[in-house]
Amino acid sequence: MAEIVRTFDWSSTPLGPITNWPSPLRTVVNLMLESDFPKAIAWGPDLITIHNDAFLPILGEKPSAVGRPFSQVWSEAWDIIGPIAQDAFAGKSTFIEDFPLIIERSSAPEQAYFTFCYSPIRGDDGQVMGMMDTVIETTQGVVARQTEAVLHKELAHRIKNVMAVTGAVVNSTLRHARTLDEARESIGNRLAALGKAQDMVTDIGQGSELSQLIRTGLAPYRLDWDRIGLSGPLVNLPSTQVIPFSLIIYELATNAAKYGALSSADGHLNISWSISEQRQFSFRWKEGGLSGLREASRTGFGSQLLTRIAPAYFRGQASIDLRITGMEYLLTGQILTD
Repeated sequence: MAEIVRTFDWSSTPLGPITNWPSPLRTVVNLMLESDFPKAIAWGPDLITIHNDAFLPILGEKPSAVGRPFSQVWSEAWDIIGPIAQDAFAGKSTFIEDFPLIIERSSAPEQAYFTFCYSPIRGDDGQVMGMMDTVIETTQGVVARQTEAVLHKELAHRIKNVMAVTGAVVNSTLRHARTLDEARESIGNRLAALGKAQDMVTDIGQGSELSQLIRTGLAPYRLDWDRIGLSGPLVNLPSTQVIPFSLIIYELATNAAKYGALSSADGHLNISWSISEQRQFSFRWKEGGLSGLREASRTGFGSQLLTRIAPAYFRGQASIDLRITGMEYLLTGQILTD
């Protein structure tokens, strides 16, 4: 930039040739060019711009700012920073941290943040002749802090959600258990399923894709996958629906392994789902190949989870149809957004 400033045709600007510049201007320009901190000078009533090398990243892909009015260089934001510059020319310094601005320094407008100081530059007679812009971009730090705040809020939300589901699992299982041992086993298994669901919420590698949730829920049963059909589109569940859906799969798979299609070599299972453009969701679990259910189903927490608790997270409803050939479960509702 020092070379550019020396060779620029300043006679084409209100500043005139460098040899005619007032000594205060030449002094601050020399000091600015030697600085490793981003700095720019706006001189005279036309705010003619001179800047150093460190200021180049601030400008991005903007046309060269040297010799142009500062108000023209930052025209897209001048209605905001113009009054601050006017204060500097009135003799008032202004220091601002993490100031938000929409700027255009590439192919599209962008939100950026800057910590800067606009300070007056005075001539030998004490009159303000120009302004020094000392600035550093803080976009990365501001965005990082904003992201951290969102993550903290999301974490608190997820913990609250997990605790609510956990409370429902424990309380309802205790109410419907016939013995302490049954309650202990049921609670342990359901909390294990809850833990696996939470792992999938936080595991970027697995994500929360619906078919993966189903396969993970069925994996403990060492299944013959030739007897299981999965059909449906790619559906990514939000974190608020991953856990209740995983518990649905756990309850259905546990029941099928004890009494239904997964308890018999002749049994088979078809799992299908669909989603509309309006995010209306339908999920069907259909067992077949049985000659009769091994044990009559009784009203309990599993049934409440499948038909009342979990569907509420989908703003929908569910039904269980117990047939001689196997159970059929249907859930309809909506896929929400986080």
